[in-house]
Amino acid sequence: MQLSVIILNYNVRYFLELCVKSVLESVSSIDAEVIVVDNNSSDNSSLMLQQVFKGQIRVIENKVNLGFSKAYNQAVESCLGNYICILNPDTVVAEDTFIKTLDLLKSKKELGALGCRMIDGSGKFLPESKRNIPSPKIALKKILGDSKNYYASLDEKHSGYVEALAGAFIVMSKSQYIEVGGFDEDYFMYGEDIDLSLKLLKAGYKNYYCGDVTIIHFKGESTLKNHNYAKRFYGAMYLFYKKHFNNVFLWSMLVYLMVIFFRITYFFKKEKVYNEKKSLQDKPNIITANNLSYKELISTLDNSKTNFYIQANGSQYAVASWGEDNKGSVIEV
Repeated sequence: MQLSVIILNYNVRYFLELCVKSVLESVSSIDAEVIVVDNNSSDNSSLMLQQVFKGQIRVIENKVNLGFSKAYNQAVESCLGNYICILNPDTVVAEDTFIKTLDLLKSKKELGALGCRMIDGSGKFLPESKRNIPSPKIALKKILGDSKNYYASLDEKHSGYVEALAGAFIVMSKSQYIEVGGFDEDYFMYGEDIDLSLKLLKAGYKNYYCGDVTIIHFKGESTLKNHNYAKRFYGAMYLFYKKHFNNVFLWSMLVYLMVIFFRITYFFKKEKVYNEKKSLQDKPNIITANNLSYKELISTLDNSKTNFYIQANGSQYAVASWGEDNKGSVIEV
């Protein structure tokens, strides 16, 4: 088998439906399988998968939330593809996404992981699509507001080698994933993508950013920034520096201070986010895959930079998320 697309889900049932439908269109001409790992969701995600997709995909139902790394490693152990795609459930891919990325991987034998250009639910480019490995100095500058060296300088629509990719979309060979040990299971959530990118570099491979392949990553749906996010994110970065760098004590103190700072700033941001979401829902703009291809749908969002609800083909629901501080929104259509 050529490709295994692995999607990890946790309580994002409506975004997941849109994601899987776009993936099935993208792999329609490829010898591929689609695997959804559900980390003990409470929103009837597994039931939806059974009713809507009826055997088109394979579902792994975990009885507990294993976190990001363990769940993906679990799926890779049993997947059949020579290549794998690590994919978030709050993403939308185009019909040619996997054709393009697989052709590129096969043509460049030195590649480790391959990522692509990602835009959020408002059409805004997500700079974490292409990053540098965050040394302590780079990370400290980023926390203080200087992200110049945190993100790769490559233009967003150009392609080339970069150091680190985002775990929302990574395509690579299964053999290389296993060779470097897959995702480090010490990470529950966050940090494992940078860790994997660095392990590939240390093994002699090159990571690649494909600027002419664009997908939607709603982002806010799976990375809502609150105090739990702060604890997990900065805790993950502590693990990263403990594993790959020195100055662990300095970083642990910085993590502690950043968690406190994040809790304070989030408290004051909550009301603003709620009001923005409420006003946007008054007159929803909907674009649908019933009338457009997923490639056209992504292009519409990319070019218009307008807040849309997006409806999957044949779905009764449309979803939206307009920035990383929003939890996301669903309407019945």
